[in-house]
Amino acid sequence: MNLKKNNLNRLEIDLKKLEHNFITLKSLLNKKTKIIGVVKADAYGGGQLKIAEKLISLGIDILAVGYTTEAISLRKLDVKIPIIVFYPQILNLHELIKNKLEPSLYSKKIWVSFKNIVKEKKINNYPVHIKYNTGLNRLGFSTDDIIWIEQEIKNSPFIIKSIYSHLGESESQKPNKACENQIISFEKIKKSHENNGNRDIDFHILNTSGIFNYPNLQYDAVRIGIGFHGYANNNNWDKKLKPISKLKSIITQIHKVKKGDLVGYNSGWKAPKDTKIAVLPIGHADGISRSYSNSNTWVNVNGMKAYIVGNICMDMLMIDVGNILCNEGDEVEIFGQLNSANDFSKKNKTISYELMTSIGPRVKRVFLS
Repeated sequence: MNLKKNNLNRLEIDLKKLEHNFITLKSLLNKKTKIIGVVKADAYGGGQLKIAEKLISLGIDILAVGYTTEAISLRKLDVKIPIIVFYPQILNLHELIKNKLEPSLYSKKIWVSFKNIVKEKKINNYPVHIKYNTGLNRLGFSTDDIIWIEQEIKNSPFIIKSIYSHLGESESQKPNKACENQIISFEKIKKSHENNGNRDIDFHILNTSGIFNYPNLQYDAVRIGIGFHGYANNNNWDKKLKPISKLKSIITQIHKVKKGDLVGYNSGWKAPKDTKIAVLPIGHADGISRSYSNSNTWVNVNGMKAYIVGNICMDMLMIDVGNILCNEGDEVEIFGQLNSANDFSKKNKTISYELMTSIGPRVKRVFLS
């Protein structure tokens, strides 16, 4: 058995490759452009605390998460730099203040609720960020709310740290009408706030893909999440980065099956010839979705492609190793060097984000430095 300490499944995260990605992405930025490191969803499944720790050591300016509980975990690590909470909820606002977190305010309701709590606590100049919806139609103030917001800023106990939006198709080939419309809208928002005296505010709209596709729109800051993991949603851009994660398992048993034998639940696969089937102790409970079953998806066994056969189980999956020299206990790479998370996920018509954030807690995270 090659996996260290008898871990059946492990996600290896190479922090040196993360450093390479940080340096590469930083080299694309203007010297004054701040980097907001997005470590939401357990840092895209890679282990929030370790990845945040590494980013801080590299000089990241700001960290950002989705929800308040994620940010509290970082504060317990004694993280001192600013932490933005992108999607704060009213029920967590007291905890947010207690942990000195910076909320993104995205609606009148959340604005008023937070303002009232801050005033009750007699706090002045509490740092907040403002999110505008410029066309993604997810969270964010409408552009129709600009006048209301500008009036509120004058009488609020807040200090506005940044105003931002999010492009819905930042990786799409240019020209892209949807992105162009969002950019035009954001420029109007920026100009309006600046004309109303809001000049000491950072503006940002770019994520990883946007850095490559719209380098002229860096403004004051950019948000990088998936880029630190080695992906930029474009084959040419991906070549500049290094995937940091490898998902590994082992072979626990090998069966000989004859032509016509059935494999897996619901007779999911019928052997077209005599072959060998290897069982891996990883399944849909660990993040390998059942929809990868019989989908022409392969894993790396001793440098050879072994295709997933039969329906993926909760705790196991089966692969065809009929033409591969292998033994029980051999290491198997689900995704990594030969088959990146991006490549693997495409077999299921999904994206690396979904695959990586689905890797379950039974899979041990192992950090290489």
